[in-house]
Amino acid sequence: MGPTIPPESFIDLLLDALCVVDRDGYVRYVSAASERVFGYLPEEMIGRRILDFVHPEDLEKTRQAVKEILRGELKPHFENRYIRKDGSTAHIMWSARWSEKEQIRVAVARDVTQRKRAEAMQAAMYAISDAANSSDSLPAMFRRIHQVVEGLMSAPAFMVALVDTQGGELYFPYNADRHETRTHGFSQDIGSLCEQVIRSARALLLTPGSSVAFSPQAIDTSHVEVRHHWLGVPLKSSQGVFGAIAVQRQSKSACYTDEDRELLEFVGIQVAAAVERKQMQAQLEHMARYDQLTELPNRSLVLDRIQTALARAAREVGFLAILYLDLDDFKQVNDTYGHAVGDQVLQEMARRLVQGVRAADTVGRLGGDEFIVLLDGIEQPSDADSVAEKLRATLSEPYELPMASLTLIPSIGVAVYPEHGDNHEALIRYADSAMYRMKKGRPDPVS
Repeated sequence: MGPTIPPESFIDLLLDALCVVDRDGYVRYVSAASERVFGYLPEEMIGRRILDFVHPEDLEKTRQAVKEILRGELKPHFENRYIRKDGSTAHIMWSARWSEKEQIRVAVARDVTQRKRAEAMQAAMYAISDAANSSDSLPAMFRRIHQVVEGLMSAPAFMVALVDTQGGELYFPYNADRHETRTHGFSQDIGSLCEQVIRSARALLLTPGSSVAFSPQAIDTSHVEVRHHWLGVPLKSSQGVFGAIAVQRQSKSACYTDEDRELLEFVGIQVAAAVERKQMQAQLEHMARYDQLTELPNRSLVLDRIQTALARAAREVGFLAILYLDLDDFKQVNDTYGHAVGDQVLQEMARRLVQGVRAADTVGRLGGDEFIVLLDGIEQPSDADSVAEKLRATLSEPYELPMASLTLIPSIGVAVYPEHGDNHEALIRYADSAMYRMKKGRPDPVS
């Protein structure tokens, strides 16, 4: 029989850490794997309370598990989190039991951080996709995503910055701070930091007091007094960077790590795809309900609004009016000057109509040069005639175009609820007929 092999010689070869803790919770022994699992050398843990290393949010459930172990219950798959020496979080799965004879807890600690991270990322991907599909607006979607991010890391302050496609300005559709971690001064710099993330197309990680923990050298943060931990990553599409998401927590908390950056970058990829889908969906819905040339509500949306207004008028015993109008001899404009000029006339006509009515009213384009106006909640039927005269005057003013100055005369038919009908079909039909009665026998040429 060969020489006896000391247990330590092979225990220290284990990938999992073997821990021995006394009844009072002090570490009496830990194997060499403690450095890989917990980030501490054995001598740095021995003699200290094991709970001192536990993540604050997991302390209560860990204390409860210890009580159960001391009662003799086995804990083969207990999971909690520990704070490593470098400030990062380790997910640990324990197999533990109590020895009444020796008055010690013997446990094996397995580092499952990578597995938990993969599970969290998979769950985040599904959760963000679900948020994109079930939320009815971008802010609502971002609220859901904030909850997802808080499940991955401490993120009491979470913000989303997007670049306006029209003016190129940065705006914040979501900017929440659950614990009011921002100071007034630093809050003013958030836009600047997000702009730098967008401009560099790279992550930016800042720590209090000082230096940039992770960022490309091209980023200048010398003008920012950093009082909190801040981490921002870009939102990218096939067209380039269109925004950024950022998280922030108090300086007394653990700083964000490179692992947090990788997680947030993963979230950023999912968020960017979700934002693109949401914006595409909104664009398609807009195209289905609005006229592309004039940006006015189209026939479908106008009819919906008329039916809503009719229901309200019937309920409140009120009035509403429909104006149906077009421009006499508009066809000659297209034939003489081309459709591009005709489109400019229609756009100017739409602008004048919108400016000529109240914000509560609806101006829509039915097609060609035919427009419709819903006057909702008028005081008396004669109000409709007054508005029609006002619009007739403004639409008769010359249309100053690069190629010509055109004077076009509108024909406007008026129908009032309930006098001329109690449903949208009857009212539109009456207003249409009234318009053609006005047009009949009045040959106003284009000048």
